[in-house]
Amino acid sequence: RKFNILPIRGTILVVCLYCSVGDAEALIFNISFHPSETTEIPSYVSKCPSNGLCSKLPPDCMTCKTNFSCVYGKPATFDCKIKPQIHCVDQRNNEVENFTINMTCQFCWQLEPTDYVCTSSTSCMTVSCPRQRYNANCTVHDHIHCLGNRVFPKMLYCNWTGGYKWSTALALSITLGGFGADRFYLGQWREGLGKLFSFGGLGIWTLIDVLLIGVGYVGPADGSLYI
Repeated sequence: RKFNILPIRGTILVVCLYCSVGDAEALIFNISFHPSETTEIPSYVSKCPSNGLCSKLPPDCMTCKTNFSCVYGKPATFDCKIKPQIHCVDQRNNEVENFTINMTCQFCWQLEPTDYVCTSSTSCMTVSCPRQRYNANCTVHDHIHCLGNRVFPKMLYCNWTGGYKWSTALALSITLGGFGADRFYLGQWREGLGKLFSFGGLGIWTLIDVLLIGVGYVGPADGSLYI
């Protein structure tokens, strides 16, 4: 027997020539195929350890039903099911798809700050009265279970540092404050020039800056916090 394979518009045409007596002179098989279809692995699979305890899997590996009877701040039980292509076991080492988890009844945005990580901002003033806030996007850690969206917005106080040391600024203010060294160090060059050419405001400006830097009222020009 001899077979000729002819691909025609997404269909493989297999033709059998010189078949035995009693067979048709040509036997045609149409085998449909779809080149565009590929087996893709979902992105969440990399976060889900295989054959581990279902109750210990990260939230991205499962879908859970909402427990409308749970009381805020109290432990509650939720019915969950693993996502496709995930394999896990129960306490008896039996592979299962449906299981329950226990967690505190609260929304993700109500978690403790240690349970999520937020974006930072370097464009707001940390040393101001009242303290400034900025809009941050927060993401819950993978091992934490909670209700609602795991990524949520939150208003946070400006809290970033540019590397300036409070002890260095205070030491410069005490020793070389009359020449504006403290203001130059903090990036406030206009005030530094003013102190330099006025000899520290005849000493008065120098004493005031020692007090203001000592209590933390005067900070870096970029609005960051001291180290």
